[in-house]
Amino acid sequence: MSHALYLLDPDPTPAWAPFAGARPLCELRAGAHLIRERWETFVGAEAAGIFALPHLAGFTEPGVPPVGARQPVNGPVVIGSSTFAPCGLAPALPDGAFRLTSGGITVGWGAGPGGTWDGPQPHATAVDVPGMVLHGVYDLLPALERLLADDVRALLGDSDPLPAGSIVLGDPAAIAMHDAAVEPGVVFDVRNGPLVLESGAEVRSGSRLEGPLWIGSNAHVLGGPVRACAIGPRVNARGELSHCVFLGYGNKAHDGFVGHSVIGRWANLGAGTVTSNLKNTYGRVRLDIGGTMLETGLQFLGSLVGDHAKTAIGTLLSTGTVIGTGANVFEGVRPPKYVPPFAWGGGG
Repeated sequence: MSHALYLLDPDPTPAWAPFAGARPLCELRAGAHLIRERWETFVGAEAAGIFALPHLAGFTEPGVPPVGARQPVNGPVVIGSSTFAPCGLAPALPDGAFRLTSGGITVGWGAGPGGTWDGPQPHATAVDVPGMVLHGVYDLLPALERLLADDVRALLGDSDPLPAGSIVLGDPAAIAMHDAAVEPGVVFDVRNGPLVLESGAEVRSGSRLEGPLWIGSNAHVLGGPVRACAIGPRVNARGELSHCVFLGYGNKAHDGFVGHSVIGRWANLGAGTVTSNLKNTYGRVRLDIGGTMLETGLQFLGSLVGDHAKTAIGTLLSTGTVIGTGANVFEGVRPPKYVPPFAWGGGG
């Protein structure tokens, strides 16, 4: 039996800054895939819609289904949580009302033929499903570590031949180029995981690519070491990148270290922008979201940079910095750890 699929955003909380209220949370990247894409694979159907905050109604990006307010939906249907990254394929689902759980946490709901879903159903039949519950944007980084290698391995498929002059460390079969362009002298290190370059991607000489690594369609790697990242479509990347998630269309085209960070769509990191991803005490990183303190439990956490945010040249970002949607950061070398949306200059 096939089920329609809808995604449901939770009410916004500080843990989902800087993306809560700016985009549906299912359009964030967990591993190599968007959360929505993971649900689509899980259910075996493209999402028919996204239930999000009222002001996001009409949100448009390529591939995004209609976004609107929550409403009743006739079965058979699956309502997936935007804060859960499912793995694999869905098990057989009940004919009646059901809820999906992972580790005892409800991560979705559903109704069978003739039924209607009109809101959470706490007493419906529970079906346990594999995946990763996400408690905030910062959990996209543990998700990257847990999911990326398997995601990339599943994407390997047939590969174009590696160009002459490529240097491979490890098994060449762990590299897949899908109509990508690579200049001579690029180092492919797949000893720790596989590596995929999607259609239209370009990698220039002087780049060192270390798996697991996924480079999306039409992305450009312009030089430097890049390891354990998911780099979305049409991103320009240069400098040292480590354990980063780029949603897509971002620009980091100059030198500077960025590590354990999530970079939004159309964000621009000016030349020499550097993130710290480790405290001097080696302790767990705490976020300050406009005065709300959040314990992430993570030792390594760089910056969370919202859509369309921009940093000036030479900007130094402290461990656990959060930059809101549309903010322009250019006053002072080191901005505060929380920059609100649409800030102009620094922290206000």
